[in-house]
Amino acid sequence: MPDALAVTRTHCPYCALQCGTRITGRRAEAVTVEPADFPVNRGRLCQKGWTAQEVLTAPDRLTTPLVRGRDGRLLTASWGSALDTVADGLDRVRARYGPDALAVFGGGGLTNEKAYLLGKFARLALGTSNIDYNGRFCMSSAAAAGNDAFGVDRGLPFPVTDLARAQTVLLAGANVAETMPPLMQHLDKARLVVVDPRHSATARRAALHLQPAPGTDLALALGLLHLAITDGWVDKTYVDQRTRGFETIAARAAAWWPERTEAVTGISTHAQRTAVRLLAESRDSYILTGRGVEQHRQGTATAAAFINLALALGLPGTPGGGYGCLTGQGNGQGGREHGQKTDQLPGYRLLTDPADRAHVAGVWGVPPDRLPGPGLRAYELLDALGEEHGPRALLVLGSNPVVSAPHAARIAARLASLDLLVVADFVPSETARAADVVLPVTQWAEEEGTLTSLEGRVLRRRALLSPPPLVRSDLEILHGIAVRLGEPAEHYPTEPREVFEELRAASRGGRADYSGITYDRLDAGEALYWPCPDTDTPHPGTPRLFLDTFAHPDGRARFADVEHDGPAEDTDAEYPVHATTGRILAHYQSGAQTRRVTELAAVASEAFVEVHPDTAARHGLADGALARVTSARGGMTARVRLDPTLRPDTVFVPFHFGGDGRANLFTNPALDPRSGMPEFKVSAVRLDPLPE
Repeated sequence: MPDALAVTRTHCPYCALQCGTRITGRRAEAVTVEPADFPVNRGRLCQKGWTAQEVLTAPDRLTTPLVRGRDGRLLTASWGSALDTVADGLDRVRARYGPDALAVFGGGGLTNEKAYLLGKFARLALGTSNIDYNGRFCMSSAAAAGNDAFGVDRGLPFPVTDLARAQTVLLAGANVAETMPPLMQHLDKARLVVVDPRHSATARRAALHLQPAPGTDLALALGLLHLAITDGWVDKTYVDQRTRGFETIAARAAAWWPERTEAVTGISTHAQRTAVRLLAESRDSYILTGRGVEQHRQGTATAAAFINLALALGLPGTPGGGYGCLTGQGNGQGGREHGQKTDQLPGYRLLTDPADRAHVAGVWGVPPDRLPGPGLRAYELLDALGEEHGPRALLVLGSNPVVSAPHAARIAARLASLDLLVVADFVPSETARAADVVLPVTQWAEEEGTLTSLEGRVLRRRALLSPPPLVRSDLEILHGIAVRLGEPAEHYPTEPREVFEELRAASRGGRADYSGITYDRLDAGEALYWPCPDTDTPHPGTPRLFLDTFAHPDGRARFADVEHDGPAEDTDAEYPVHATTGRILAHYQSGAQTRRVTELAAVASEAFVEVHPDTAARHGLADGALARVTSARGGMTARVRLDPTLRPDTVFVPFHFGGDGRANLFTNPALDPRSGMPEFKVSAVRLDPLPE
């Protein structure tokens, strides 16, 4: 319950940096947010963090359940009636089509407790294999590459504060100056090598900006590895003692001599050689990747290629260097560890592993064969909705796929074809407005729980306020539906602390072991990074992984044999320009929250497309005018912004806007075969001027 003093220390509700905050106020209208002196933000916040309290009082805040009536309108309903409608609809679909006709779609912003209970609910209360989450669109490629290379996936296997010692940092596909501004203070002393087709805010602070053609990051990484080998920068002792597979990838990289790499990527041989030299000559060097590397049809291979470079230089698992992936969503790390990912069980256990299944089934008090196997991954799940053998009912928590999924018009049509769409949210997002039942849920300042930051540190979310009278938590919703479906009430706790205790048991012995972490230890101020096993003497947690050994049975990291294959579609006469998408400073994810904040909406109120002036002239576009950006899948409308720093063959569109401003109306759902990641970052498009 809220603190009697109406002052609470918690964390920002947005990105995975999870900046520490101090929030004050007895009423939502009077809440103020201030930065706390927390290690990752050190008394700073970005514009989104400073204004986070405004979402608490959004004029269209959902405060009562809504059920679609026969006239097609969403009408106010009681909780009993709404949950009865949901349970009856799920029962009917399951009886007619089977349990896999039910599906669940979660989110990387859900607390660990919600993610855990959602996975349990899907597999036991619904009996479905079809559960996945929007982190599949965010972190899945890096997760697959990290597991392959190191035997475990933790975004940063070291604390953020270690970066302050770095002399050189290569940022590949990450614009942290806009997406995680407080992180930049840890990079102030480092020479930055930035890989980005755009001259982003981060690139403007770089010592060296590599501006490759979209979809060629993998070729660039292979070329950099080639130079590390031929110019004598490989740490041979490290490679011999701590890795496997170098000979294979060295042979692969041999074909990527500098001139060939330049021909494919557009990066000069001098710039390639400079980048490798800066990394290799520095005492402390890091390679960090972001969505620009990962959101491709070859996203896993591309992330792996940058890991290969880091391993060749001897960086991962050393006191003064390493490789890390910059997790995006607020609980993007914890959200993929505790069971809402279709192939995983709590503790980062595998659903296909008999021992993992037996352990979790034992905690849940059911036989292992009651747990279904892996189901469809995020885009595949959404694409199959309403189809002959696809899900017929969907429950969405913490996600807005009408805006965030690729080929968005297709996904909106699939959602409309369902027998039942249920959305739990605190604002009427584009997906909520399409639902048959809308369930109003608590916000960050109204709830307790834990989240896991990009550095693997488990953090406490604390409530300041009581929620509006008719608003419930996601845990209460899952409990209410599960009981109506015949599940034992005690199997679905509604108190976060009780859920976390069960999560601890389910994660015990897993790759992401939380069993030694307790609310009491977190509330006492301990900095606990997983793995943190439950030992006789309280385990201190593991802020730095891999210092002695990697997580594979033999203790060695693996080089990955990868090869560049290019984007799924190339430009042609009809679609002559590459479009890439991403985030901007003022907004977050699908924009459902930040577009409701006055200050942020004033900064960026509508969709825009950044275009090189020469490209604009060729297509008849004027600065400030409207344009249509169209691919083979569809198009969106955006305001033109001329940017002479862009590549002439590339335009950039942020993906935060709804309606006809959705960038994902044109993005490509071509999927990475390993991770299921769509190719958000490269689409072939044409540009057409529009009348105002």
